[in-house]
Amino acid sequence: MLRIHFTPDDMGRVRMAGAPDPMWETVFSVFRLRQPGPGLIFGQWREHALRAVRRPDLDLLLPLVQPRYYPDFLTPAEAGQGLSQALEALMTTPVTRLRAEMTELAGLGKPTPSWMRGLADGDPETLGRVAAAVRSQYEAVVAPFWPKAQAQIDAERARRARILLDRGTEALLDSFRPMMRWNRPVLEVDIPFDQSVWLDGRGLRLIPSYLSWGTPDVLHDTTLPPVLVYPIEHDLSQSPWSGPGGPTEALIGRTRTAVLECIGDGRTTTELARRIGVSAASVSQHTAVLREARLIHTSRAGKAVLHTMTHSGRLC
Repeated sequence: MLRIHFTPDDMGRVRMAGAPDPMWETVFSVFRLRQPGPGLIFGQWREHALRAVRRPDLDLLLPLVQPRYYPDFLTPAEAGQGLSQALEALMTTPVTRLRAEMTELAGLGKPTPSWMRGLADGDPETLGRVAAAVRSQYEAVVAPFWPKAQAQIDAERARRARILLDRGTEALLDSFRPMMRWNRPVLEVDIPFDQSVWLDGRGLRLIPSYLSWGTPDVLHDTTLPPVLVYPIEHDLSQSPWSGPGGPTEALIGRTRTAVLECIGDGRTTTELARRIGVSAASVSQHTAVLREARLIHTSRAGKAVLHTMTHSGRLC
């Protein structure tokens, strides 16, 4: 079990990533090719990945990404700034850290390729090969699903944000049951080994993941900026506009029905555009009609425009 210990200062420093993390998703893509996960969730992704993956690059990453451990340098904090910045951080990982992490990996007792010695020594050419393999893996099997991942993470963020706004940080942390449990001042996370992290005022960054499955993940080195990467709850419902139209579609049209169905507990204009696959301007036109019909309510949430369903809208 993982136990994350909070101080009062940490409660005000819990934040959630605004997008999938390209490095974590790339690492999880290697996991998913080794351990597929539920076909209903990852089947379409896996079919694409098996066709698109560049085998030499995957073969380079497989020995690094083991089920029990993978080096923290593969998932640098700079990934929040974009893939290029993350790969630059990977390339400049201190040699002392590389040696420590590669020693940890070798301690698993698995056969290690000879090139890993160069990686442990910080050899620039070997680091370049790893960075190139990560970029290749991302471009081949992660990037094509990025819009879908972003749409589902937008929905995840919207749901968690409402809990935070309505009930506070403790309720947010408690909302992840049964995957995690909030027992003040400790967040208990079910993982297959024991680890304790004391935040000591550093706060915690929550990173929702599209390709993660099962248990959340953390960095092995507890001195690094604390993050908790967790699998989102995937939306398995069929798209309401993909099958035969019902009475609502016949009345207000296919796209407006899609907008109404996708709003759920609330979506911004941008989130709706991503989920439905139309422009934000088109969504704005359709939400204006739905608002005029009193099927939705629109309000400002900072710079975003948030749409929620009215009672009448829920009855459609």
